[in-house]
Amino acid sequence: MSDWQSLRLGDMAQGIRGVSYIPENLHETSSPKTVTLLRSNNINNGVINLKNVKFVSEANVSERQIIQKGDIAVCMSNGSKALVGKAARLFDDGARMTVGAFCSIFRPKVGCDDRFVAHVFQSQQYRQHIDVVLAGSAINNLQNKTVENLQLLAPSYLDQQKIAQILDTLDTQIQKTKALIAKLEKIKEGLLHDLLTRGIDQNGQLRLTPDQAPGIYKESALGLIPKEWEATTVGELGVWRGGATPSKGNQKFWPSQGLLWVSPKDLNQDIIDITEDKVSELACGVANLTIFPPETVLVVFRSGILRRKLPVVKVLKMFTVNQDIKALLPSDEISKGFIHYLLQGHAKGILNSSLKAGTTVESLDFRFFSSYRLPLPPLDEQEKISARLGSIEKRLAQEIKFLEKQKINKIGLMDDLLTGHVRVTPLLKDAV
Repeated sequence: MSDWQSLRLGDMAQGIRGVSYIPENLHETSSPKTVTLLRSNNINNGVINLKNVKFVSEANVSERQIIQKGDIAVCMSNGSKALVGKAARLFDDGARMTVGAFCSIFRPKVGCDDRFVAHVFQSQQYRQHIDVVLAGSAINNLQNKTVENLQLLAPSYLDQQKIAQILDTLDTQIQKTKALIAKLEKIKEGLLHDLLTRGIDQNGQLRLTPDQAPGIYKESALGLIPKEWEATTVGELGVWRGGATPSKGNQKFWPSQGLLWVSPKDLNQDIIDITEDKVSELACGVANLTIFPPETVLVVFRSGILRRKLPVVKVLKMFTVNQDIKALLPSDEISKGFIHYLLQGHAKGILNSSLKAGTTVESLDFRFFSSYRLPLPPLDEQEKISARLGSIEKRLAQEIKFLEKQKINKIGLMDDLLTGHVRVTPLLKDAV
């Protein structure tokens, strides 16, 4: 590392504060007299997105504040401390762009590789520096000089280029995996709709549409449905049971090893394998809690999350729930695996019809929830539909897991390369 220099980040990039403006200076559409304005919401995970941009009068923008290729946009102030310091490299797409007053542009200096500098702004070293600065302040606000004061070791310009090449390759791979995940999610969404309205025929194929084959459909309270299907309600799918919260003051109720106890805070994904909280069988008996078998589906009935969506979640292990959740014990005519897809596919309609009006925290009205009507195929077709959707869901889970692995590998390699713990030349030789 004798060829690495001890520098400040300010020796590699200069901070330029964003544009100050008043509401009258902003425009909803672009014109020859405006400049595209990027704000903190346009800086996401190292990438600039151009959704919900505004346009500011060019009279408010100095030439120095116009973004150049290779500049890095940084969020300098935000109500959330965790978002302060987030950064993304900017590319010249031909449009004149700048950033708002709560952001800064950091412009790489001559003799520094702009791609390398951009990766420094994504490093753990940079994030730790920002966290230390903010920890001593009650205001979630950075100054340019604060960012520029980050001490680091920097290699030669040639090695900067090599390091940037490796990290850019990893970024490209990650973006490709993200694109594939987005494509699979769209495919699943479309397939879910088709299978829950048309189903699978005796030949294992997706049924023709009513327009293509009207004779295989019948009229129902839900409109046209396949002749083999029936119209039912959510309440007729089985028995819905809620839960409770055993006394937090009784340590015997909350062992380190016990039964999963699910509350709305655990519902950050469609499938739950583990939760932080465990309850004892003693607690279940005292609180009269139902113990649900693995693969049971639950629905949140009271939570702020209902402002955005209706969580329909499958739990892979035995569990019980708190008072804000109900889980379904399906009837014999219902496939347990199919329930997840059926409720997931109708979640938006169920939510819209079942929300209680006038409540501070949104909650579902069980009367409307249980009376919501939906089409139900026969048991054997339910299992075929579940298998078809399960196949794409498995592929999706594999790609999501692979993406997480890619991100972890990139973080580790970035830390090694940007600190000189791993030299770049041997890596390039191995890649040849």
